[in-house]
Amino acid sequence: MMSKKTKSTKVVVPGRFSFVNLWEPKSVNGSDPKYSLSLIIPKNDKNTVNAILKATEEAKKEGVAKFGGKIPANLKTPLRDGDIDRPDDPNYANCYFINANSKEAPEIVDKNVQAILDRSEVYSGCYGKVSMTLYAFNVNGNRGIGAYLGNVQKIRDGESLGGRSRAEDDFEIEEDDDFLA
Repeated sequence: MMSKKTKSTKVVVPGRFSFVNLWEPKSVNGSDPKYSLSLIIPKNDKNTVNAILKATEEAKKEGVAKFGGKIPANLKTPLRDGDIDRPDDPNYANCYFINANSKEAPEIVDKNVQAILDRSEVYSGCYGKVSMTLYAFNVNGNRGIGAYLGNVQKIRDGESLGGRSRAEDDFEIEEDDDFLA
């Protein structure tokens, strides 16, 4: 149960997965280990962008007490512009992205809502949906709206963003007696 986060700020966001870290929590710069994912969203997906902006506004209103009763003008928000923040990465061109993380492992399912157990099935480059809850934070002078990683649904494969190919794309089925004969 997430006591600090409410249902009104929960959104389910479709997009392309990047920086996938869903199977083992990872520590960044000595921080608490977390599960994480960056979700790339095309700028022309107005419905998704508007849903995120609406949830961000709700999280601001719900978190106003954390900001001393007034919403700061320079508040960090979770929806970031790929053209500005990742100008050298063509996968982020003409896209927004949102980073979500959690100390708790997400459930990972396929398009039929069946659990995915094979870690190689979910990777940077595939497409799907992510449930996330937006929440206000005010820690050591950093104030903003963060995205809590909920669950992940893979819908379809895509070209790997890491440049790494999958084994089934590199090889074909071989018969033992034909190998190096």
